[in-house]
Amino acid sequence: MTVASLAHTADEAMRGAGLADHCRALIVERTTALTRAAGAIACLPTARPSTMGYFHSPRLARRIRDAHATTGFDLIMVHSSSMTPYVLDGLRTSRILDFGDMDSQKWLAYAHHKPFPASWGYYIEGRKLQRTEARLAATVDFCTCTTRGELETLASFGTAKRLDWFPNGVDSEYFQPIDTPYDPDTICFTGRMDYYPNEQAMLEFCRHTLPLVRDAHPAIRLKIVGADPTRSVRALAAIPGVTVTGTVADVRPHLASAALSVAPLRIARGTQNKILEAMAMAVPVVTTALAARGVDAVPGEHLLTADRPRECVDAILRLLRDRACRDRLARAARARVQSHHDWGASMRKLDGIIAECLAAARRPPERTASG
Repeated sequence: MTVASLAHTADEAMRGAGLADHCRALIVERTTALTRAAGAIACLPTARPSTMGYFHSPRLARRIRDAHATTGFDLIMVHSSSMTPYVLDGLRTSRILDFGDMDSQKWLAYAHHKPFPASWGYYIEGRKLQRTEARLAATVDFCTCTTRGELETLASFGTAKRLDWFPNGVDSEYFQPIDTPYDPDTICFTGRMDYYPNEQAMLEFCRHTLPLVRDAHPAIRLKIVGADPTRSVRALAAIPGVTVTGTVADVRPHLASAALSVAPLRIARGTQNKILEAMAMAVPVVTTALAARGVDAVPGEHLLTADRPRECVDAILRLLRDRACRDRLARAARARVQSHHDWGASMRKLDGIIAECLAAARRPPERTASG
């Protein structure tokens, strides 16, 4: 197996070097912020999405072509639409495109939440990328996504030849319940805090929902746990009872010490790993219906959903006040992760997709009646 990837920094390249122990060859090319920005800007007056220009490296493309010419590939699997151009020209073999998330829909969602003129830019990029995703789906042999919701979006394009989904997994041995008492007055949010959907979620939660929770539960404390908080997120620490941790060595103690985890995301595409990790640790989750689509769980049975501030307050207070309800939801969440988001089951499904593609490639073409 040959693995090819971009790295944005020397640290990324170093952390990815361990992959060399698990594959025949590892091809990594670094890009700079300047070359990425230049590639994206060059696409602005064209029909090509800036996403493609941002992730383009002529040297990586050349090394992939050289590797294919030297060793040959039985099958190529591409992760994310932005990497697909690397395998479209000159590489004649079966291809699986794992979209993961449908990135075009994320940019279109940003267009509804960002101020002008950024909203205009995200809308144009979303539309350009959506057309490109539909075209790419028709070009490859098989398309996959990480959730049923993303698969529905892909299917709506009507261009994919064959498509399926396989879920992201979570290491339920690493993320497992910790046998220490939790703080009944603490709730938490986890995630990178320079990521716009996470930033927006916490800003709105602290503005509209947390004051209502505090009215009913004055001792409430909120931990915002995640790397690289923006200036706006750091400012939330001025609110009484709110802690912004920044980067932590291990997120698990912070999750384990909380009565529940909140994920009030208004923009949510693909798998929500923050939800899976909390569920795996038997920490109850209150999230939006949109974010809940990113995990294979049943609202009301494995997590609670709430889309309005008052609904979110009611769900939080229910878990804070009813220990039996909290424990029941926690156990069900942990069991659901083990049964539906186990890496072994997910990889077996992917193995089946790969086997299907390889079998189709070996199958002789159907003969026409005249042939």
